[in-house]
Amino acid sequence: TSTVHQWSALAYDISGDGDAPEMRIRGSSWVWQRSALPIARRSYSPGVTVHGRSSVTIDLNRPCTAYDAMVGVDDLTMKLGKVAFSVHADGVPLWNSGPIKGGDRAVPVHVDLTGRKTVRLVVEPRGPFDRLALADWAESRFTCT
Repeated sequence: TSTVHQWSALAYDISGDGDAPEMRIRGSSWVWQRSALPIARRSYSPGVTVHGRSSVTIDLNRPCTAYDAMVGVDDLTMKLGKVAFSVHADGVPLWNSGPIKGGDRAVPVHVDLTGRKTVRLVVEPRGPFDRLALADWAESRFTCT
């Protein structure tokens, strides 16, 4: 049977028990675990907001089959900012959104994680001030066995 682990509910590795996916505190950027995230005037829930330059590593700690999310620039940035999202597993880039601007619709993410042990979720700014944007990983979840 499969179990879905919402990123917005994951523990950090220092407080987790190593039995489910956990965020690494060392080397990971700031995250804001939220119940609702507005992207292009549509609300998604739950999810995680990060800065326009961020990298967060998740240790899966069990066999997982997929990572899914909707990504975009949070409406709190008032249509400002342009960023690119990417998903890496065990050091290999598996998915990239290309540039997404404030006000653009959310982009779906689906990545096969079969056989992977770690996932790194990255946001890169596209301009000098874009690192101040709020980037959303909405409905962000790991499907594991």
